[in-house]
Amino acid sequence: MAATSATTLSIGSTAYLGPKSSSVSNAKPFGVRFNSSSYLRSFSGLKAASSVSCESDSSFFGRESCAAIRQSFSTRAQKQERDSWNYVQPQASYKVAVLGAAGGIGQPLALLIKMSPLVSALNLYDIANVKGVAADLSHCNTPAQVSDFTGDKELASCLKDVNVVVIPAGVPRKPGMTRDDLFNINASIVKSLVEAVADNCPDAFIHIISNPVNSTVPIAAEVLKQKGVYNPKKLFGVTTLDVVRANTFVAQQKKLRLIDVDVPVVGGHAGITILPLLSKTKPSVTFTDEEVQELTVRIQNAGTEVVEAKAGAGSATLSMAYAAARFVESSLRALDGDSDVYECSYVQSDVTELPFFASRIKIGKDGVEAVIKSDLQGLTEYEEKALEALKPELKASIEKGINFVHKQPVAA
Repeated sequence: MAATSATTLSIGSTAYLGPKSSSVSNAKPFGVRFNSSSYLRSFSGLKAASSVSCESDSSFFGRESCAAIRQSFSTRAQKQERDSWNYVQPQASYKVAVLGAAGGIGQPLALLIKMSPLVSALNLYDIANVKGVAADLSHCNTPAQVSDFTGDKELASCLKDVNVVVIPAGVPRKPGMTRDDLFNINASIVKSLVEAVADNCPDAFIHIISNPVNSTVPIAAEVLKQKGVYNPKKLFGVTTLDVVRANTFVAQQKKLRLIDVDVPVVGGHAGITILPLLSKTKPSVTFTDEEVQELTVRIQNAGTEVVEAKAGAGSATLSMAYAAARFVESSLRALDGDSDVYECSYVQSDVTELPFFASRIKIGKDGVEAVIKSDLQGLTEYEEKALEALKPELKASIEKGINFVHKQPVAA
């Protein structure tokens, strides 16, 4: 997974560092030893590399995440240089909860979060079957301490002192279903889980994955408002998968290095509300009208592509888990003080007349620091028309979510 290097990283075994102060009382010492006198230059997956750039194709979370992690590690390495050994204390100090951790998205997502050197505690919650998932993950020799929580009675304990809450809970799409078909089931699930978040960790970053995201994020917002703890800067709809898909498809079509490609995706997270801004692709690349149409439709329907390929066995779980892990890592970097964290996300926004809209945002310690409006300037005629076409559908989805909460009593 990572590039080969003469420098080795041993986790939790060969060397001892004193325990780092954190909110997790049972966190164990995390040992790191390098059998090279050179500084640690990158952290790619579970291997360290002293001579490999973080922009390498082997990067696990992507160029930005690895660069941030590299900086976090290398700064400490430089301060603690020894003749033959470098001892580094990673900043494993953040607590993450995954609600719906035993599901098709939850399990691979929990694995990927467990791999983050920034996570000290990983709390896994589900209504059943989560104990085995936690036991399995706890055997991975990475810093995060894994705990399991089952059922409503243990939900509050799961959420205590959590920094980031990720919600993939709900039922998946099946062939012939739209995201909107999931609404009645998943809306109730998200509502109840966000009520618990409001009561137990109202200052946490909240990442909503449960579909339909166009509606479930407004549901979460209304619940938080009714609880008196709504902070629009800390509520995120995870639309990263649309960006991941856009980057992948464009790189394949144009034969570009995938690590270099960045396509902003705006709007929402369903069908025509997903609008890849191909004209804003980096590096700059030209598309024919046919290519724009083909790529846009494929990105919009990529979820259906997976649902049909799995033939009733599930929806996009692995790619969604990867994309969600990337967004979690970005949030953790921002919480850790990285001042250069940008992602596309579905948030409360004023870039259009709609109250919620997905676009590129800057994330900081306190959540959304800025919504990047410039991406919606200088659009092509095709993109302008697509933007206007998506607004009525997105507006209806937002209103549907808001109305759902207003018709339901909020738990005290």
